[in-house]
Amino acid sequence: MEQRVLILDFGGQYDQLIARRVREHGVYCEVWPCTADIESIRAFHPIGLIFTGGPGSVYAPDAPDADKGVFSLGIPVLGICYGCQLMAHRLGGLVTPAQSDTAREYGKTETRFDTACALFRGLPEDSVTWMSHGDYMAKVPDGFRVIARSDACPNAAIADEKRRFYGVQFHPEVDHTEYGKEMLRNFLFDVCGASGDWTMENFRARAVRELREKIGEGRVLLALSGGVDSSVCAALLSEAVGRRLTCVFVDHGLLRLNEGDEVEAAFSERELNFLRVDAASRFLRRLSGVEEPERKRKIIGEEFIRVFEEESRKLGTVDYLAQGTIYPDVIESGAGNAAVIKSHHNVGGLPDHVSFREIIEPLRLLFKDEVRQLGRELGLTESMVSRQPFPGPGLAIRVIGEVTEEKLATLRSADAIFREEMARCGLTHAADQYFAVLTNMRSVGVMGDGRSYDHAVALRAVATKDFMTADWVRLPYDLLDRVSVRIVNEVPGVNRVLYDITSKPPSTVEYE
Repeated sequence: MEQRVLILDFGGQYDQLIARRVREHGVYCEVWPCTADIESIRAFHPIGLIFTGGPGSVYAPDAPDADKGVFSLGIPVLGICYGCQLMAHRLGGLVTPAQSDTAREYGKTETRFDTACALFRGLPEDSVTWMSHGDYMAKVPDGFRVIARSDACPNAAIADEKRRFYGVQFHPEVDHTEYGKEMLRNFLFDVCGASGDWTMENFRARAVRELREKIGEGRVLLALSGGVDSSVCAALLSEAVGRRLTCVFVDHGLLRLNEGDEVEAAFSERELNFLRVDAASRFLRRLSGVEEPERKRKIIGEEFIRVFEEESRKLGTVDYLAQGTIYPDVIESGAGNAAVIKSHHNVGGLPDHVSFREIIEPLRLLFKDEVRQLGRELGLTESMVSRQPFPGPGLAIRVIGEVTEEKLATLRSADAIFREEMARCGLTHAADQYFAVLTNMRSVGVMGDGRSYDHAVALRAVATKDFMTADWVRLPYDLLDRVSVRIVNEVPGVNRVLYDITSKPPSTVEYE
């Protein structure tokens, strides 16, 4: 069993980021609600605990708390922001609301460190941290000493090195803290004694073994969308159970150029049952005359389930239904004191008629970047594992207004040109998502010495870490010029190309 670190969640906004930072150092971790009981924590066998931040105040009557036994496990503890204050509060210190002229801090803060402390060893004595706290440690618990301070906060970090308890008022997990990753590394390796044995090769071997043990001779059904998560899930299950896996790929005709063929090719040589259902005409009929975005989404979601039901009914008894759920889905669905960001249900509604023992989610403990790593480990092509996020309704929400076969063909061609030119310039990693949109605006143009009255295509490219916010990408003018010229010359019915320079907020990444 690999070494493990347990992160107790007190409702902080950066919980996923803490877990990702830990795993980036090759150390396996999980995020649990702070209400986890001490026996479950002990059975997890963690080599260290991390307490997250949170919006509450530790002295409030209903403040999130942890089992009183967490400080008696004999393992290192790192408290971040609220977690630091909880540690101080529970171990005999005093936490009070900060006065306006003392220790309330938000944003980038010049901070001074005691580099003799293991947490900051090897780092500069002065650097910038990201503070976000309105409470203040007025009294440090007995046995602790101050190991960092700022102009406004004399107790920016504390430590009881004998018991290996550390607390920081700032957030080392965010990029704004200059040496935050190094601080976490020091805690993991120098304090907890981690060896960095969390690798995707090890995960793959263990996952395959556990899937074989669970499924045995049973049959598995997977709704394959062609996205990264479901594709990697299919590849992993294929390695584990082979022909006992059936992947149903519903081709709704709303995919990008050649995308359906690429998905089929990716799984054509694998030992599984691959069923591609051509339902394009069926979806287009249902979408005929529909312009309102939410109606489009609901029609597509409902029709997908209907097709999936019909095809799965033909397969007879299925023992397990597989989903490509990943760890952010689990965390965002909320648990304990964690806020529900959004509820996830990856198949969009389970068919009533499918008889299955349980749902299998082999990727539920992986983050997106780890899913991509696993895909490479399983031999999927780079184009497949690096595939950008693509909305479930597909191109239907990138065609503004009514969706028709002609409009889809126009958009596919324009989008393909944009992606080709981005690749040709080596800029595929310059944006986290980029695509073309067929607007419902038509305008006058001059083409071939004649008047035209054709569609306008909008190009969109954004950079983001979490898709909660996004900034438009400053693409080179010569690239935009080539894309514009090619689209207008090569795509019938288009005489104008626009570039969207709006960030999120106030806009969204997608148009509908």
